[in-house]
Amino acid sequence: MTPLFRRNAPRPPQDRLVTLVRKPGCHLCDDAQIVVEKVCADLGVPWERKDITQDPQLHDQYWEQIPVVLVDGAQHTFWRVDEGRLRKALTE
Repeated sequence: MTPLFRRNAPRPPQDRLVTLVRKPGCHLCDDAQIVVEKVCADLGVPWERKDITQDPQLHDQYWEQIPVVLVDGAQHTFWRVDEGRLRKALTE
């Protein structure tokens, strides 16, 4: 009997990547970073910060939504980051 594999089996949190797209002087970005740092530290998830003022492509795509959180390159949320929702996205 062959084992059944789920098509979209969840990846362990450590194999995920969270990207915070932000800009300098943005208080919502500072708030978002606090949540991202906490959740990622708790779960052992790597994360990165990208500055929208240094990347024309990110600027064109997200300039009205800063801060933006991406999970594995896909948009997860913008403006306000909900800790529980981010945690759930990284563990399911």
